[in-house]
Amino acid sequence: MKDLLKELTAIHGPCGFEDEVAIYIANRLKGKVDSIKIDNAGNLITIKKGHKPGPKIIVAAHMDEVGFIVKKIEKNGLIRFEKLGGHDDRILLSQRVQIKTATGMRTGVIGTISAHMVKFDDPMKVRIHRNLYIDVGAGSQQEAKDLGIEIGDSVTWFPHFDLLTETRVSGKAFDDRAGCAILVKALEDLDSADFVGEIIGVFTVQEEVGLRGARTAAHQFDADVALALDTTAVSDTPEEMMDNTLALGDGVGIKVIDFSLIANKKVKNQLVKAANEHDINYQLEVFPGIGTDAGELSVGQSGMPTGVLSIPSRYAHSSIEVIDLNDVEATRQLLVAFIKEMNYAADYRVKLNLEETK
Repeated sequence: MKDLLKELTAIHGPCGFEDEVAIYIANRLKGKVDSIKIDNAGNLITIKKGHKPGPKIIVAAHMDEVGFIVKKIEKNGLIRFEKLGGHDDRILLSQRVQIKTATGMRTGVIGTISAHMVKFDDPMKVRIHRNLYIDVGAGSQQEAKDLGIEIGDSVTWFPHFDLLTETRVSGKAFDDRAGCAILVKALEDLDSADFVGEIIGVFTVQEEVGLRGARTAAHQFDADVALALDTTAVSDTPEEMMDNTLALGDGVGIKVIDFSLIANKKVKNQLVKAANEHDINYQLEVFPGIGTDAGELSVGQSGMPTGVLSIPSRYAHSSIEVIDLNDVEATRQLLVAFIKEMNYAADYRVKLNLEETK
């Protein structure tokens, strides 16, 4: 899993530019699933069939990472940019970035003033991204173009993968390449004899700009149940707004509610039951400040019973996200347990006896 995470996070794949991620995953899953295709939105869709007919489950993880896009090349060679996905302008300064051009990758840095100039500045001022620039070393607009850089080129944080401890790692794009890695491993490791029905593995695009890939995928399959795999922001660091309800290393998050989804009660309860029966560490997640592909999956077709497995993460949408590999493994274990036990679970679809409401 560690090696898979390292390889996936090294790939350049911001919102709308997920092609290389899709190609990597498709090549990895060849021979491990029954079918692979890319739909018109760019989602990579895989299907793996069990040993006999049964329930269908959609499992989604998004391929895109937050990034930027080249907006303008100034006459002095500095590059203006726009955001792809949600960023905190306070953390942009002095960051290394990678620009994908038609001729290859170029490295740049988001510039800042010298420390010697701070006395002439307002130290409390936060410059919005439109006032910032990327320096690629070019001295002129033409020199930047000679490096292959054009308006519309995509930009991400510069890739790195640092082992902080035996289990905790830091890098870019864990949101949501960690979810992709878990889904890849589950599809690789599950044998058709292990489950009934079908696993529809959907690696989605453009989640960070409005769950767009999931919206199209949700209407392609009338599944019995859906799960999204995504990271979630923990609250275990000492900032004043943190409430210590989610912590790194405390296990997989089982979603109760966020701003995009109120998790289906039967799905949530079955996940809790499976976690307890298999001694998998978990924490219940009530966090309205986040949304996932599950929001769109839940309204697909005539409505889909939907839940979320969350991978706890610190410093989301930054170049230094931190996750715990034990949480990643707990998420993988719970996903596999849920899939294996689908045929034993109650019908997830909401069926109310209206007579009982009188």
